[in-house]
Amino acid sequence: MKRIFLYVCLCCSLLVPMTSCDEGFDEMNINPVQPTALDPVYLMNRAALFSTISSTTLNYESAIVQQIVSPNGGVLAGGNFNQLNRAFSIGTWNKYYRDVLKHTTDVKRFTRDNPDRNNLYQMARILHSMAAMILTDTFGDVPYFEASLGYLEGKIDPVYDRQEDIYLDILNELQQATAALSTAARAENGDIFYGGNVDKWKKLGYSLMLRAGMRHSKVNPTRAREWVERAVAGGVMTSNEDNMAIHHDFNYTNEIGNTLNATEANNYYLAAPFEEFLKSNNDPRLGSIAVRFIGAGSGPDQNNALAGNPAAGVTLSRNPSDQMGFPMGFDNQTIGAVVTQRGLRSFYEFSQVDRTRMTARDAPIFHVTFAQTSLLLAEAALRGWTTGNAANLYAQGIRAHMEQMEEYGPTTAISENAITTYINANPLDMGNALEEIGEQYWVASFLNAYEGFANFRRTGYPALTPNPYPGKDISGDFIRRLSYPDAEFSVNNANIQAAVQRQGPDNLDTPVWWDAVGSSTASAN
Repeated sequence: MKRIFLYVCLCCSLLVPMTSCDEGFDEMNINPVQPTALDPVYLMNRAALFSTISSTTLNYESAIVQQIVSPNGGVLAGGNFNQLNRAFSIGTWNKYYRDVLKHTTDVKRFTRDNPDRNNLYQMARILHSMAAMILTDTFGDVPYFEASLGYLEGKIDPVYDRQEDIYLDILNELQQATAALSTAARAENGDIFYGGNVDKWKKLGYSLMLRAGMRHSKVNPTRAREWVERAVAGGVMTSNEDNMAIHHDFNYTNEIGNTLNATEANNYYLAAPFEEFLKSNNDPRLGSIAVRFIGAGSGPDQNNALAGNPAAGVTLSRNPSDQMGFPMGFDNQTIGAVVTQRGLRSFYEFSQVDRTRMTARDAPIFHVTFAQTSLLLAEAALRGWTTGNAANLYAQGIRAHMEQMEEYGPTTAISENAITTYINANPLDMGNALEEIGEQYWVASFLNAYEGFANFRRTGYPALTPNPYPGKDISGDFIRRLSYPDAEFSVNNANIQAAVQRQGPDNLDTPVWWDAVGSSTASAN
């Protein structure tokens, strides 16, 4: 009887509404510690952190402008051999679309109608503009107006926009956003670039406007002058305190530093043209940048601890006179003749950027600097687009970059005496001024190869000798852009084909819009 009774009771309970059983059910299933809302400043900071310069620039941009080069092919082939390697050329595309524009787009959507977050909205517009510049400078025509709207508006196949249209909108965005920043609005203290300092964000916005305006110098000088004048009137960077930098730590690491301190530690070297330029001019920055493991016979010999042991036969040197850059045009097989000729033990003896200092895992990365801004102003003054003394601005740019070296640590700092000596010995030669300004911009943009590559194409300086490596994939002297990702031809074919039809073949030779005038004569200036 007991079993039957229980069964009947259970059946009856299933027929009776369970009003008492579901009381408080919703409340019981809420995680009290899980956030239900996200402050958009965290999305902004995620975009900022992921804007750190991609390690794939070591394969392309740094090699194209002959600052860092690898003798190895295969997965490391790229600008070192003037060859197409889409696996690395897409690094910038993935980083800036997936990790930067996606988040700045979200921040803008969350804050644009909220007056209380006005400053965050304007900051997101400025960072968005900088990321878009990097993308379009790298590839040419790219998705811009419909980019990063897949989730928000269902635009999963965005149109590729003309680079000129992108630049016009970037300039307008920078003008509007910078002007709208306000010290009267809520301070965004969580911002990792400037801690919410509105004055510094304004200087950044106008300095980016100067950079974007100068991109037009070859294709539309009238427009270039117009925007240079607006940037200067607004107020650009005035000291290294205004630099836009990411200060990494061991939780959020320098991507280039990660690469050079891990699997690729022995695979990248200072390119001879860069090392020789610094050495021939007695530039004290070489002592801050370079390291050489004299006597190294293999990768493991490039070891600081081993170099301190005389029995190992390896000497670590940061002395500028000992440095020896890796010559362009050689791979790990053909370099053997050079090694023999120079009496070296192996190619592992060539100089590298010091991965314990400038490319340490916690080393800073600089996006926009007072040094670069000063040198752009020097060029603009030389062209008559702004007031100011070109020679003084040139010297100011050199000083700013030399003083910036201290940010990498005390062993990279350059003394005041060394800075003054160099500047006094190297005044701007007005008969060769554009070239000298371009050379110094090249040095000041070291490790920001996006900007170094862009300015090299725009100005033709430094006057580099084309990489002589045989079997290149280009018909011209230098790579002019990187190719689109293969995946785009599968998922967005109609729009990418329209871009190719308009812009030119999707190869390394096709110049971007602002580079199109005189694009085949970069080495001839």
